[in-house]
Amino acid sequence: MTTMLRTGAGLSQSPRDPGGGGTSHRCERRITVPGLRRDEVAMLAGISADYYLRLEQGRDRKPSVQVLESIARALQLDEETAAYLVGLATDRPRRRRRTPKETVPSGVAKLVATLHLPAFVEGRYLDVLAANPLATAISPRLVVGANRLRDVFLDPAEQALFPDWELATRALIAGFRQSVGTDIDDPRFIELVSELSLAGPRFRHLWARHDVRPMQGGRLCFDHPQAGRLTLNREKLLITGTEGMMLVMYHADPESEDAEKLALLASATVPPTPSANRTVTCVCTVLTAAALALNPSTTTRWSCSWVGARRARRTAGPVLMVASAS
Repeated sequence: MTTMLRTGAGLSQSPRDPGGGGTSHRCERRITVPGLRRDEVAMLAGISADYYLRLEQGRDRKPSVQVLESIARALQLDEETAAYLVGLATDRPRRRRRTPKETVPSGVAKLVATLHLPAFVEGRYLDVLAANPLATAISPRLVVGANRLRDVFLDPAEQALFPDWELATRALIAGFRQSVGTDIDDPRFIELVSELSLAGPRFRHLWARHDVRPMQGGRLCFDHPQAGRLTLNREKLLITGTEGMMLVMYHADPESEDAEKLALLASATVPPTPSANRTVTCVCTVLTAAALALNPSTTTRWSCSWVGARRARRTAGPVLMVASAS
């Protein structure tokens, strides 16, 4: 809580005196950090500047809810962040406890497996607890046992999926802080935060911001290695009867190019049958012949992947129809 109060108000400090408690002998120029000064926050909250300083320094660890709500209003915190601030100061016993194993309800697991959309279950600590093949087609890291924080911050291949990686990480950390809430003594929480804080400066910077945002839906843009630029809607639904598990689903706008790409990705996840293999071979043979007839001098070898089939369909649609029927 003390860190959150310090970052909430921008204080004028000298370069050699980051605490604001002394003067610099080498440089008298003052650096002004954008935001309210400590005494301004105290005045707007209706408390003394000395009391606000004691809260900042952790010398008063039991402020009333009314005081915290007044400070939240002075800092213009949104509802989620204000609730988080009040929760940090709630007087309740803390004890280290073993993190219980998160188990996906059987009905939800069956639902994920049968959905024709990319879907996975995310635990309280952003562990992937269940995922269907189409979700894995979006990202190979969306598999049971993976952790979204580790992958997004530490895996270069996962980072490459997000055109705006910095925005994605900011939203991810804000949602993680909201999900964990005040259980900051949980061993699982300590393990993750410690590991990622040591791994790189990006996580440390975002964690120090104390941003809080509810786990909710939105639009995500991917740079998919096969489908190219892919923009999908993301829905996050709380699974009742669990401690913060979320059912996450991606879907495209109807009749859009993104919907077509998603459908092609879905078709690639269907296990082929022996008869389907014969049909694909026939289709590829006829398509290759059609391509050579259209451009005999071409040296391009046609691929039987869905990307090649899509490209061929645009230039040789009637041939594809005949081949599929044969």
